[in-house]
Amino acid sequence: MPHDSASHRYRHFRRFLAIGGSTLLTSAVFLPSATGPAFSQNVLVLDVDVKDVAKGYRASELAGADVENRSGETIGSVDDLIVDREKVLFAVLEVGGFLGIGGHLVAIPYDSLDISEDGSKIVFAPGSKENLQKLPQFAYEEN
Repeated sequence: MPHDSASHRYRHFRRFLAIGGSTLLTSAVFLPSATGPAFSQNVLVLDVDVKDVAKGYRASELAGADVENRSGETIGSVDDLIVDREKVLFAVLEVGGFLGIGGHLVAIPYDSLDISEDGSKIVFAPGSKENLQKLPQFAYEEN
């Protein structure tokens, strides 16, 4: 009959603690929701007509597009579109320069652009290169 000494019971107790501790650690790592507080979530679902959305212009396709004035002269190109904190959309135009070098960036309200139905032609009617270059230069904020 095996002898049940104190050191034998101590080894069993240590093994029990090791297994129990690793089980707790595993559940804390792989099941974080079981160890953290539960929060309720509210999800706002909007009914969006995807056909109307599809009629819009992709920002990635507008970037780099030429911008003309009322006379059909190219006065710059779309560098980027920016939405400010109040959700107002601006177009950043690059005026002057050559192949993206030496251009002057300006920000104008997006609604001042007239974009053809297929997005192939962008007109800034009140603009000329000279007038746009007189606007304050726009600089992207470094984060």
